[in-house]
Amino acid sequence: MTKVKIDPEAVDPDDVEMLEDLIMAATNEALRQIEEFSQASMSKITGGLGGMGGGLPF
Repeated sequence: MTKVKIDPEAVDPDDVEMLEDLIMAATNEALRQIEEFSQASMSKITGGLGGMGGGLPF
């Protein structure tokens, strides 16, 4: 996500930009946490095998 646009009529017109910034920050933090959770879940599934091939000799 790179930008949020809010109709000034929907909120206090003096605070639109701040609200947009807060939404961006919250969304980006949520996406970061999802990525972190996904990586942790994948590590559990693969058993910490590592990269491609999992360190197997073939």
